[in-house]
Amino acid sequence: MADLVIVESPAKAKTIERYLGSGYKVVASMGHLRDLPKSKLGVDIDAGFEPVYQPIRGKEETIRKLKAAVDKSDKVYLATDPDREGEAISWHLKELLDINDDKAYRVTFNEITKNAVVEAIKNPRPLDLDLVDAQQARRILDRIVGYKLSPLLWRKIRRGLSAGRVQSVAMRLVVDRENEIRSFVPKEYWSIEADLCYDKEHSFTTKFVGDKNGKIDLESEAQTQEIIDAVSDAEFLVHSVKDGQKRRKPSPPFITSTLQQEASRKLNMQSRRTMSVAQQLYEGISLKGREAVGLITYMRTDSLRLSDEAVSAARDFITDRYGKEYLPKSPRKYKGRKNSQDAHEAIRPVDVTITPESIRDDLTPDQYKLYRIIWSRFVACQMENAVFDTQSIDIEAAGYIFRANSQRLRFAGFISVYEEGKDEDTEEEKTAILPALDVGTRLELLELNPRQHFTQPPPRYTDASLIKALEENGIGRPSTYAPIISTIQERQYVRKVKKNIEPTPLGEVVTELMKDQFSDIVDVSFTARMEESLDSVGMGEQDWKELLEHFYKPFAENLERAEKDVERIKIPVEETDVICELCGSNMVIKTGRFGRFLACPNYPECKNTKSITEPTPGICPKCGGTILKKKSKKNYTYYGCEKYPDCDFMTWDVPLEDNCPECGNSMFKKSGRGMKKPFCINPECPNFLPEEARGYKKKDASDDGKDTESSDGKEKTEVSGKAKSTKAKSTAKSKKATKAKSSAKAKEATKEE
Repeated sequence: MADLVIVESPAKAKTIERYLGSGYKVVASMGHLRDLPKSKLGVDIDAGFEPVYQPIRGKEETIRKLKAAVDKSDKVYLATDPDREGEAISWHLKELLDINDDKAYRVTFNEITKNAVVEAIKNPRPLDLDLVDAQQARRILDRIVGYKLSPLLWRKIRRGLSAGRVQSVAMRLVVDRENEIRSFVPKEYWSIEADLCYDKEHSFTTKFVGDKNGKIDLESEAQTQEIIDAVSDAEFLVHSVKDGQKRRKPSPPFITSTLQQEASRKLNMQSRRTMSVAQQLYEGISLKGREAVGLITYMRTDSLRLSDEAVSAARDFITDRYGKEYLPKSPRKYKGRKNSQDAHEAIRPVDVTITPESIRDDLTPDQYKLYRIIWSRFVACQMENAVFDTQSIDIEAAGYIFRANSQRLRFAGFISVYEEGKDEDTEEEKTAILPALDVGTRLELLELNPRQHFTQPPPRYTDASLIKALEENGIGRPSTYAPIISTIQERQYVRKVKKNIEPTPLGEVVTELMKDQFSDIVDVSFTARMEESLDSVGMGEQDWKELLEHFYKPFAENLERAEKDVERIKIPVEETDVICELCGSNMVIKTGRFGRFLACPNYPECKNTKSITEPTPGICPKCGGTILKKKSKKNYTYYGCEKYPDCDFMTWDVPLEDNCPECGNSMFKKSGRGMKKPFCINPECPNFLPEEARGYKKKDASDDGKDTESSDGKEKTEVSGKAKSTKAKSTAKSKKATKAKSSAKAKEATKEE
């Protein structure tokens, strides 16, 4: 009788079964099989916060098959993910499938390789009930906050809203940053650059820094002009020359938060997508000429620890590929943050000899890009420092000091493999090579360039900077960063403008209500302390029910007070300069099922609505008008001429800024992720690319679902009468059948964390 191994995903199951051989059967639970019910709180608060778990709807067949497999096995190895949630899933499986204590074995592995899997099976352990209790406490905390606060938001602001314990703090950070930007008062300051010449072949730029007594800040034009007047006719003499060296250390290997930040900066990949692709790399990829293999270690971690075997392999690889001069005398070790759990290794390649280039054809573009930065960062973290030669020259004129700095790479070290990305708001000063100068050398002034500047407000958060802020403030844990950002977007509390995260009026109203009535919930330090308390439960230092009791009493008091004190709040509307052609009012932006749209503020007297359009850099190839970005009623993006209906140009392709060199019209590219080759959309142009050659699935008129604007300002869907009639008949019954079900699901979903 084969022993049973239960993992979470089918992809992982196939790989592990091949490693273990015929004596084992490996099956997948497909994630959670048991949870709190969606239709009610599911926690008996009066009975000491006792949770009421039930099988998840739709998982009945999986549960039946797993029970049958358990009955046929002598041993059951619970091999769910090696984190707190994975421990809880294993416990739920044991309880749900009625697995006896003497039959259940918990195994974990940080990497899916044959050695790691076989070694884990040889060394099983009991379930860690402290970790299970910590996960139960987190789940119950989030359920209480979500299910108790959401109905309050429904009554006080708008039906369908929700509040979550951790998402509310993330929203607080976003809204507070927006308020900082609004209240920011720019401060004037000035700079002076002096272009100097040593001889005709050597000119360079210097910057004013102060005088012999120290730095001087230029705060006004008058102060700046005074210095310009003083140095305009003065001699510029070299005052000092300082040569030196600067060493730059490599960045540590990735943890979950830094991987998400770097993928956002370098790959423009959202955090949820990053974790999805990382999961694929962890579970295993089928490589040509070899069996499927897990390429990276477990991707939910806050530890910078690396195994001795991995470091040794990296050092051998660096020596063979780059040379001994690129290898430090001793292995590099990195120290994690004070509050890190240090449960797993840092994120690294399982086998450093599997280079990204060697398996590029076996990976999707996203898998390749993510594996490349993980592999490169790991190799670089064990390499020698980069070394730069630096020079600083101070030049004196009329008692004032101007300075020029230069930096030249002497030894690339780790930079030859990897260099960390920078946030958009981080600027690194570029330096030029300076001529060889001696103290006392006279220089010729070519030009003085005074410039006025104003201090800038703090930048809005991006995915990368918000994750960094959450981590630095101790909010959430590695597994929660991506869901936090996805949740506040899906609930329309924030919107993305390019890479920036901006709060919506709805998000600001909800946040202000939470700050007013539930200050603890949205308090950063309170939430960080709660995370520390959950960690202490996981280490067996605190009872999970005592933690819940300590939280619930003041929370319930605040909830009762809020029910009495809070009066109905209206969400401030976003007024636009678009005029309603039916009644002449300025239309406002509202949010519906498919996102934002324009609506008349005089509803219900005037029910005029319009889709939001954005101008693009494109020029219409039919009439030369501006191309607008629009949304269809099915929420698809398309592009049409501003002169509709007089001009019926419409395309799914994205207009670009570049013009066609042949006909002068705008160039386009296929919509979707990644780089696409530009083409001309003008059928008369030699650079024209037919629609069937652009890679789109061919559509009938009835499938387009594109919206166009009629002459009376209303929107319609372009479909033939026959197709429209057939579609209406075929969907009428299904609409009636699913309406109640969809409504119920939506209602339940809004109560979640």
